[in-house]
Amino acid sequence: MSQRTLPRPWSRRQWLQGAAGCAALATPWVHAQSGWPTRPVTFVVPFPSGGGTDAFARPLTAVLTRGLGKQVIIDNRGGAGGNVGATIASKAAPDGYTFFMGAVHHTIAPSMYPKLDYNLESDFVPVGLISSVPQVIVVNPQRMPVADLKSFLELVRKHPGKFNYGSAGNGTSHHLAGELFKLQTQTFITHIPYRGAGPALQDLIGGQVDMMFDGLGSSSTHIKSGRIKALAVASTKRAPGFPELPTAAEAGVPTYEVATWYGLWAPKGTPKDIVERMQAEMAKAFATPELQGTWTSLGADTPNLYGDAFGRFVGSETRRWAEVVKNSGAKLE
Repeated sequence: MSQRTLPRPWSRRQWLQGAAGCAALATPWVHAQSGWPTRPVTFVVPFPSGGGTDAFARPLTAVLTRGLGKQVIIDNRGGAGGNVGATIASKAAPDGYTFFMGAVHHTIAPSMYPKLDYNLESDFVPVGLISSVPQVIVVNPQRMPVADLKSFLELVRKHPGKFNYGSAGNGTSHHLAGELFKLQTQTFITHIPYRGAGPALQDLIGGQVDMMFDGLGSSSTHIKSGRIKALAVASTKRAPGFPELPTAAEAGVPTYEVATWYGLWAPKGTPKDIVERMQAEMAKAFATPELQGTWTSLGADTPNLYGDAFGRFVGSETRRWAEVVKNSGAKLE
């Protein structure tokens, strides 16, 4: 029986040659990533057009399109308080051509929905914060002819259950903002859920609902036009672009503070260099006078929160809203 000859160890030169060969095989992938994007990029927006998400998504994608050199397309996928679009985005190929523009609503959903088909923290990579705006208490001036928050409270306390508020859907920040307000002011206002803030706003303007606890970004244009009346912002300071609008604390509800924020995620597995390129393009976009002016007009501050820091913020918001859901007794309707 012949003796088997063991292979001789590689020399240093052979190791270097082998490493060079592996690098050569990897080069096409590296080049493919560094050349991103080579085709249009899609932002899945989980609400119908006309709401707060759209109000920030459209100007942002216009600037990103110029920076990336390829069209950034908005794909509105509304339903189930934003959860339909989130599910679709979570299952997208992690190739850098699909991103998810979610919102505070998606940190509320785990406490409101018994079963979700996605997990915001494990199925996505946090890219960055897009904007944060205070909630604003708005009414239809014909249906609720009140001058300020004090007279509003007097009216709803005199007629418990007579008035209603529209929201972007069950489990959204609009819904929870309303339930928190009712809890803190000991009032009863009926909740009317919609498939997004856009449809709810249209019915508020048209007089089908009485009021909303809306993100200032989506309400701002209608407030300025006089079609709806703002009573107060739910923040500790007055909103940029709306210096005349009092805070809830100034108007008589000292503990009422709710913000609607929007963020960008990528499906888990999206290459790191693509995520970093998107973050860099976002930072450049936010630094433009164009977006700074738009964000101010919508009542928002310019953000600066990316990657892991944004992810930690999302985790803290999930825990915070779980407490609000528990304490308010909010339920799906």
